[in-house]
Amino acid sequence: MHPQFTSARASAGISIASRHVEAGTYRLPRADHHRIMVHASAATRTYCNDAGRYFLRRAGDIDFVPAGQEGGFEAETSFETREVRLPPAMIEGVASEIEGSVRARHFDTRHLLRDERIEYLVRALETDQDAGSPGGILFAESVGIALAVRLVGLDDLETDRTVRLSDAQFKRILDYIDAHLSEQLTIDTLSRIANASSSHLRTWFKAATGTTLHRYVLRRRVERARSLILGSDLSTSEVAYLTGFAHQSHLAHWMRREIGQTPRSLRRARLEK
Repeated sequence: MHPQFTSARASAGISIASRHVEAGTYRLPRADHHRIMVHASAATRTYCNDAGRYFLRRAGDIDFVPAGQEGGFEAETSFETREVRLPPAMIEGVASEIEGSVRARHFDTRHLLRDERIEYLVRALETDQDAGSPGGILFAESVGIALAVRLVGLDDLETDRTVRLSDAQFKRILDYIDAHLSEQLTIDTLSRIANASSSHLRTWFKAATGTTLHRYVLRRRVERARSLILGSDLSTSEVAYLTGFAHQSHLAHWMRREIGQTPRSLRRARLEK
């Protein structure tokens, strides 16, 4: 975990921290500042207790937790995130200039936003910090104001998270996939489980998760295979069979492509511990 900004940056009321979070419960307690969380890992499957549903967080997905509100979720795997903190006064000042009003602005917690401008600004803050904050307080304030402008216009931001599957449909599909990874999963079968047409399911699933059904199933199979290799003495062929891969080479190919490791390299690392 990186330290937060230097004292000069902190005096601007803005801070950024990069965090490694282990699998399990990730909670954000109430705070007196706004928080922008930018996911910085590969796809991470999470369960949001507040929403009562599963999500796939991808690199670049943004969560916004306003001051005074809580946030968090259950993560199935460890992940990296960048957390930017902004003082409410900065956003209120920007809002009053844009809207011509000094009324207090109410914000709601937002999940899985996609906005390239916010991503760029957060990376700029992180790069400046890693370089020793050569931009000083002026740079921090400039970036903070630019972020505030984006947040004030949050309702106008275009996101690619339009979800047209109900929570019940979405959960049925994910639960069914996890319970039948060793079997041949087809779009027709999953459509019946979701009670939706195959064309609608393809479109709605990608809108909800950011990935295709086929790629999601492959990733879940790779994740299950990795767990079995690290946590059991099953042979590679047995792991391939239990996770729905045609053979050992098929399993090794997709493991190398998805996580950069093979069954052999995972076993070697396990023995070296």
